[in-house]
Amino acid sequence: MRLLGYPRMMTEFRWRRWFQSLEEFFISKYLPACRDSIGFSSIPNGKNWYEFKVRRHTTVTLSADEIHEIGRKEVARILQEMKKIKTQVGFKGNLKKFNDFLKTDLQFFYTDAKDLMSGYRDIAKQIDPKLPEIFGRLPRLTYGIREMPAYKAPSAPTAYYQGGSLESGRAGYFETNTYNLKARPKWQMEALTLHEAVPGHHLQISLAQELTDLPEFRKNTGPTSFVEGWGLYAESLGTELGLYQNGYSKYGQLTFEIWRAMRLVVDTGLHAKGWSRDQVIQYMKDNSPISEQQIINETDRYIADPGQALAYKIGELKFKELRKKSQEKLGDKFSLREFHDQILNAGALPLDIMEKKIQTWLDKKSTSMK
Repeated sequence: MRLLGYPRMMTEFRWRRWFQSLEEFFISKYLPACRDSIGFSSIPNGKNWYEFKVRRHTTVTLSADEIHEIGRKEVARILQEMKKIKTQVGFKGNLKKFNDFLKTDLQFFYTDAKDLMSGYRDIAKQIDPKLPEIFGRLPRLTYGIREMPAYKAPSAPTAYYQGGSLESGRAGYFETNTYNLKARPKWQMEALTLHEAVPGHHLQISLAQELTDLPEFRKNTGPTSFVEGWGLYAESLGTELGLYQNGYSKYGQLTFEIWRAMRLVVDTGLHAKGWSRDQVIQYMKDNSPISEQQIINETDRYIADPGQALAYKIGELKFKELRKKSQEKLGDKFSLREFHDQILNAGALPLDIMEKKIQTWLDKKSTSMK
């Protein structure tokens, strides 16, 4: 006769011993055998391996060195824009003091989670009626804004998008984090709504899901450079959609943009130019208002997943490049609504393929104009 609970006790004992053995192996054998360096360039054929990862994540043919220089130029450009706004709002002091002011002054923070949620909903309702002005096709799937569940909020980002399904009757949701309200400044809210909801992830992802002439994998997935590049590009549409009416909100958009621009510098710095972890941390502290803890977390992410963080800014820059090219080619015949529809009417594509698609559209458009 077995004692009640004996098999379960044995199972728990075996699992405990297994984890103890794993810990012993990790400490005594695995860690001592690890390399001290952190960049891909320090391992055999690592530079070529990193170039492959750059190509895979960005879906363009830029080298690590080219991306590094693009990043430096973008950081310098955005810093100048940030300084202009600091002056416009009448702040006396350097950019570091302005960043400290934005992160600590009580006027920039809600004290009640309900007010934060209402603020996000008000922003979304300002955007919705303006969308037909710059998009010819909008998704049928609706979206909502809801508070992030409390159990995951402490370790979750400020906000993210949860996709829905028209077929199953489930709306998409922009989930916002109300944990620690002193870490949720008002000046970030407009850019976040544009990125995570509309015209960012909800609009792009839902339109792709509703396409009828694509296989399922094309409708429900896509390169990070397209999906996150579109989200970052969507932030730049705030002025055209009636947002960024005060300098602080525009500054919030620039803080997100410089964060993604710095990734081009530090990711390539780590894996192609021999930068140390401390160099990366210091560079980001010198050039952004991001908190030190977030910078440390971001740095470790770049070390662990080389090349992935490049996709956001490279995607955004490609959308802006193609928009400018289309405007120059079509002149007064250019329609922003039509351009956006062309970008989004085939699902999320590798950027090099999307560029060919837009070029084909421009050629046909130009021919028909003659």
